[in-house]
Formats: sequence, C-alpha cells, structure tokens
Amino acid sequence: MNAFTFAKIKNLAVFFYSIFLLLYRIAVRFSSTWNNKARKWIAGRKNIFEKIKLGIENSRSRIVWVHCSSLGEFEQGKPVIEKIKQQFPGIKLLITFFSPSGYEVKKSYAGADYVFYMPMDSKRNARKFLDIVNPTLVIFIKYDYWYHYLNELKKREINCLLVSAVFRQNQVFFKWYGSLQRKMLSCFTQVFVQDERSRKLLETINLDHRCIVAGDTRFDTVTKISEKFEVIPQVETFIHGKKTIVAGSTWKKDEEMLQIALNKIASSDIKLIVAPHEINNAHLDELKKLFPVSIRFSELTRDPSLATNILIIDNIGMLSRLYKYGYLTYVGGGFTKDGVHNVLEAAVYGKPVLFGRTYGKYKEAIDLIKTGGATSFSDPGKLCEIFMNLLENKKDYEAACQASKSYVWENKGATERVLDYIEINRLLTR
Repeated sequence: MNAFTFAKIKNLAVFFYSIFLLLYRIAVRFSSTWNNKARKWIAGRKNIFEKIKLGIENSRSRIVWVHCSSLGEFEQGKPVIEKIKQQFPGIKLLITFFSPSGYEVKKSYAGADYVFYMPMDSKRNARKFLDIVNPTLVIFIKYDYWYHYLNELKKREINCLLVSAVFRQNQVFFKWYGSLQRKMLSCFTQVFVQDERSRKLLETINLDHRCIVAGDTRFDTVTKISEKFEVIPQVETFIHGKKTIVAGSTWKKDEEMLQIALNKIASSDIKLIVAPHEINNAHLDELKKLFPVSIRFSELTRDPSLATNILIIDNIGMLSRLYKYGYLTYVGGGFTKDGVHNVLEAAVYGKPVLFGRTYGKYKEAIDLIKTGGATSFSDPGKLCEIFMNLLENKKDYEAACQASKSYVWENKGATERVLDYIEINRLLTR
C-alpha cells in the first residue's frame, strides 16, 4: 500500500469518525428531553472551556491530566492518582470524565485540583483544551479513546500513558477495518495492560514494543480500602451476629433471583443486605414490593431498634465496606448485557463471591472461578443450592474464602509498576 492510498483510507476513517461524533451529539440532545443522564451530559459541557480556563487560570504548576470515562474507571485510576499526588506534591492534578455518572459523583473529589467534563472530541476542541491545560503528562484509564485528543497529544509530543488496559480478540483494533483505532493506540507513549493475553494481541498489530504487563490497579484500590477499613455501626447493629448475605450493585434480575432463592431457604437466621446499582425512589419502591419486610438504611439510621432480616442500602459510597460484613457475597450485573460489576471489592475480604452468567469480559471474574473463590449460576434454583452448600459445608466455605483472598492479594502492585515507569523515564522530574 503506497502513502497516497494509506492517506486516503485514513482520511475516510476520520470522516466516518466525525460523522459518528455528530450523530452521537444529536442522539444525546434528542434523548435529553426525557433522560436525566443525557441532560446532565449536555448541561455539564455548557461553557466548558470558560469553566476550565477560569479554574486553572494563572496556575504556574505543571499539570497531570487524568481522563476517566466514568466512575468505574476513576476507581481503577484512583491509586495512580493518589500515588502521583503523594510522590510529586508540586504537581496539579486535572481529572476529566466523559460520563455524568463519574463527574456528578466525583466533581468534589479532594484528591484532585481540578475536575471537569471532557469537552466533546473534535480537532478544534482538542487544540483549545490542550492550549489551556498544557499538561506535562496525560494518563487515560483503561479505555475511552478519542482520536483528535490523542492525535494532538502526539503532535505536541506530550507523553500519554494508557493504564490498566485490557484487550480482546473481537475488538475493532484487531479487525481489518480498525485502522483508525490502531492509530489511536499508537499515540500512547506506553500502554500498561492487565495481562499477557492483551500484550500478545498488541503484538499482532506491532504495538507490543510500547506495552508493559503491569496488572490491574483495582487490586491496589481494594486492598487499600480493606487495610483502612472503617466500620459501619448501623450495619453491625443490624447483623447482630447473624450470617449475612451482602448483595451489591444489583439489578432487577439479580434481586428477583435473590428473592426466590431466599424464599426457598426460608431461614430466619439468615440476613440480607442489598445495595442496588440504581438508587432512586422508583427502584427502591420496587425493592420494597419484592422484599415487603425490608427497611432502608436511612430508616435504620433514624431508628436503630427497627427489627428485620432485610436491609436495603439507599445511599452511595458504602459498598466497598459493606462486603466485609457478608458471610457470603453476591455481585450484581451478571444478567445484564455489560456483565458483572466489580468482584474484587468482595473478594478482597476473603469472602465467597457469587454472580450471574454474564462475566466473560472480565478476567478477574474468570480467574476467581478458576481458583475456587467465586461461583456463577444461571437460575434461582442453582443459586439456592450454592447458598445452602456454603452456609452448611464449612470445608467448602473456608476453601472459597482462602481462594478469593489469596487471588486479590497476590495480584496487587500495578500502581507501583506505573509509578516506576514514570520515575525511571523522568516524566515528571525533567
């Protein structure tokens, strides 16, 4: 393929990418008439450059820009963010989010100097953003690849790292039509992948030379949380020494499974704590219908004497600590198209982890099943069977506990590998 033909293909790919961005903006505006998340996406970007310029105006410190797609990616990048702040106190940290579910929760995050929405990708926006921010170092967490930003960073020779990336054979990077996506990956100075499989996939597109197998920074996140565990007095009062099932990030299908399985067990000695993925009045009302004797955490806070076996968590931010109180843990999302949520939050405490059948995209879920720390199921009958075995068979229970805890603690260290690279290559000390 000659240079002229390659340029034509690249220009065509960028053209279709621009069409995609245009259609995306139109779709968001249209859905904002009824979708609250879309409304926040638009409102948060109104006068965004004025907000950014005002926020960092007159800053003479070097800036590290960390981009996270949403809340999950922020949690993945948090140990790197905190370590940079600790080791380079003179650096200012700017965090951007693409999604409202990340920005709205972390816009007041004390560990960053600036938190903004990422302006929508375009050649003009990328140039304008980088002119204002002028970052010394840029870090993208896991994914969320934006062509114009990445291309402009490469043109300006600004070091850009991709942290905790994971790749699968069916992704567009490895398809014949994925030239633009491969171009985006080539813009990163270094790619830190979670596993050897990802490195081998990058080898097939000649990008393994800028790839380091560092592991998943979420192992560092959950181990740090567990080491600095803070008790939840209301939960301890609620449990009162009873064996408890803690179900986190649940969706409707998860909750229905739990309700059927627990009705089959029919034991007054088992308690259940449910922390739903969506906390809004409509969903909380549905949970009350599903579990009529349940109370909300806010009710328990007002009146600790309330007696029930089922507690519904109606706030955000407690889940990573809640799992410690579970004799058994259930992680939701395994019956949704996106798959199971963060199983490491539960496994770090050395608890058996249960989840639904959709987990194939998540290495940690697959690994936990292989080690014996987790079990998957497809129907409430099987869930009930797993519950009963782990509640009654001490040998199986203890083996699962040990397997889950060992898996997490043996895989920590990704954050240090990223910081070692930054220090060795003097990315923040030149």
